[in-house]
Amino acid sequence: MTTPTDGTPGVPAVEEPVVQEAPLQVNRGAFGSSGGSGNTSGYGTLITTVLPPAAAERPYGEWFDQAVDVLDAVLHDAHIELNDAVNKVVIEHGELVLFVAREHLVEVATALRNDPDLRFEMCLGVSAVHWPQDTGNELHAIYPFLSITHNRRLRVVVRCPDDDPHIPSLTDLYPGNNWHERETFDFFGIIFDGHEDLARIAMPDDWIGHPQRKDYPLGGIDVEYKGAVIPPADERRRTR
Repeated sequence: MTTPTDGTPGVPAVEEPVVQEAPLQVNRGAFGSSGGSGNTSGYGTLITTVLPPAAAERPYGEWFDQAVDVLDAVLHDAHIELNDAVNKVVIEHGELVLFVAREHLVEVATALRNDPDLRFEMCLGVSAVHWPQDTGNELHAIYPFLSITHNRRLRVVVRCPDDDPHIPSLTDLYPGNNWHERETFDFFGIIFDGHEDLARIAMPDDWIGHPQRKDYPLGGIDVEYKGAVIPPADERRRTR
């Protein structure tokens, strides 16, 4: 018998349902082995479920609560609610991680850079991860921020779907992100709206697909470099 919540004998307690996000990925096997491969080590039968990081609860600890409160105040002054701009706050590996809605990325980044109590002067580029099973949020853009003034680091994660891979560019705020956004566009297909020249940076201009997406084929791609000519940078066509 479950212990009653109101002290009444014989009345089972009402338990709140646990809401669990869908797994980002399910890995089967390890070290290249899989079930039925003839491998007798047992690694072929391993199953690992990759779950989204859980939202943190207050108090977050260290300086994290103060930073979120300051961000809340700055956004409020701009008539933006924190819950609309930040979908989730995560504490992961001792680091503050903000899951930011893409339509408010520029406002959040501006606050992180300009407010004296935050002062994240540096955005150390942008990379990405592709999670095909995260329906509606398959592409995750990841921005590491550094405050030289306060000697602090945090991460911002912005998610968008495969069929609408648009995220605002941060090159006006952080010009050093220019080539990082081009690389992320090239390999993952995220289109950074407002980038001055979002051309491929590694693959040929006419390359089809984005090689670091997890649904990209592993091999069997026809490649022909012999006799290929790569035009100067100022003559390459802009793809976006």
